[in-house]
Amino acid sequence: MRRNVGIGAVHKQRLAREKLAQKGNEIAELQVQQVSQQMDVFKKSLEEFAIKYKNEIKKNPEFRARFQVMCSKIGVDPLASSKGFWAQLLGVGDFYYELGVQIVEVCLATRPTNGGIITMEDLVAKLGKSSGQTRKDVQSDDVIRAIGKLAVLGDGFKVVKAGKQSLIQSVPGELTMDHTTALDVANKSGGKLTVSNLETMGWPELRINKTVDSLMDQGMVWVDEIDSSYWVPALFHS
Repeated sequence: MRRNVGIGAVHKQRLAREKLAQKGNEIAELQVQQVSQQMDVFKKSLEEFAIKYKNEIKKNPEFRARFQVMCSKIGVDPLASSKGFWAQLLGVGDFYYELGVQIVEVCLATRPTNGGIITMEDLVAKLGKSSGQTRKDVQSDDVIRAIGKLAVLGDGFKVVKAGKQSLIQSVPGELTMDHTTALDVANKSGGKLTVSNLETMGWPELRINKTVDSLMDQGMVWVDEIDSSYWVPALFHS
């Protein structure tokens, strides 16, 4: 008799767990549906906002950057395709692809003199000059997004940090921490890089020679034979 009662209790407990699990699944599904509905509402509101402020988004770089942040928070990428809905609605897809082409042109034109690295400020200043006018509607955030679209070209285009300075690298190869540290040192000295400056950081001679020689091989650093110092052309006027 006790055995039958025990089996019944176990059976009831199992049924209770199954019902609880089923109810949990129902609640989870309901929550997913609610979140999905909320996302649809957000996207609809974003579309209405984009239509209303279309011209401001295209012409004002700060406004455009904030709009990009709004999009990213709900998983919308206006730059996913130059032929997509957002690109056709706002024209921002074509804007960034055209800006990417201009970035490539500027980097290729200046590569013989800077070895394939250019400061963000210098790049922004040069954009659009080939057409006879400077693009005042472009800022660093736009450049970073456009370069992100150049990833299809391989590892030749990327934004690297040298201290607080943003540099655009347009040649294949990986800049190590030592490379960017040396560039930061040069940036603080107006583009000049000396062995003594690197020695003050506690670098041994082998590490200094390896870093400088590597940057020279890539054309990013030039040697001044008069005083045996080095110069980074891209940072000379920074």
